[in-house]
Amino acid sequence: MPQALVVGSGAALGAVARYFLSSLLGGGMIPLLLINVLGSALMGYFKPGPFWGTGVLGGFTSFATFAFLTSSVTAAQAGCYVLATVVGCVMAYLLGDKVGAK
Repeated sequence: MPQALVVGSGAALGAVARYFLSSLLGGGMIPLLLINVLGSALMGYFKPGPFWGTGVLGGFTSFATFAFLTSSVTAAQAGCYVLATVVGCVMAYLLGDKVGAK
């Protein structure tokens, strides 16, 4: 199967999972932050291949929505949200990597 189809199929599944989880959590900035941090932790823990990593987890997390939500708030709120997202995602990945299966 072509790589693009593998990754694209995974991304579609991940995006649907993000949509449902975000809807369940009420949508907005905080649920997206939690989803992005969770996706980063899972990436660090499992170190998945193209389907699960780039595909599913890439579709599950969202930089586009992050950028959109950041652009709709004050500069101070945006700065705090960007900082929380970057620090949260990097720390979650590193923690997932540390406790993940080797």
